[in-house]
Amino acid sequence: MWTVDYEKNAPKQLNKPILIEGLPGIGHVGKVAIDYIIDELKAKKLATFFSYTMPNSVFINEKNIVELPTIEMYYKKMKKQDLLLLAGDIQPLDEQSCYSFTDAVLDLFQKFSGSEVITTGGIGLSQVPKEPKIFCTGTNKEIIEKYSRNSNVKTQLHGLIGPIVGVSGTLLGVSGRRKIPAATLLVETLQHPLYLGVKEARELVKFLNERLKLGLDLKNLDKEIKQIEKEVMKKSQEFAKLQETKKQSETKSYIG
Repeated sequence: MWTVDYEKNAPKQLNKPILIEGLPGIGHVGKVAIDYIIDELKAKKLATFFSYTMPNSVFINEKNIVELPTIEMYYKKMKKQDLLLLAGDIQPLDEQSCYSFTDAVLDLFQKFSGSEVITTGGIGLSQVPKEPKIFCTGTNKEIIEKYSRNSNVKTQLHGLIGPIVGVSGTLLGVSGRRKIPAATLLVETLQHPLYLGVKEARELVKFLNERLKLGLDLKNLDKEIKQIEKEVMKKSQEFAKLQETKKQSETKSYIG
């Protein structure tokens, strides 16, 4: 269901990379954070994912040229362990597409002898948090401890949040099924389709920078995130309108 198109100059191998996912979700926290990290590290595109289950729409860019929504994998060679960074405009729209996409991502991950997976996302609240907390869970106690020790990250999620839906959830679950260590980092944010959790994304970037020793200079963080905010908001609003139109159409089709 998903095809993976590799770049012509894609590397043949990487050094036990850590995969970090940052696709659109609640508050777009993970997307904003990972887009920023890709830009700051000057990560290179590794591959593009494509499926006919993607939304039947195109964007019109600043050059007045149409472009399909994309999901892409980037890579960055680091001193100790390399990185794989999953970013995109959308998530798969239905359950089957989500699982087949997850399989395609993990096939790529294992092809490059990946070591562990990190997914990111938001925990939806009824109001904007003044000091957003980060929560962590994963496929085993060891990886949860790795990403929570010596920090303010919370590890008690049972009873506080419901299912982790979308790629952030299936990537965790299928990683566990394949015996791949995987963790998720979820940040409190406002649950509203047009809200962009810039402050929340900032906390996630700071945490990943410290924990993974990314060597990011955070001086430009606010400036760069504001630029990402403009791009993400435009596409988010367009998709929100598309989904609303689709829902209205489906509702009308069941009348009469």
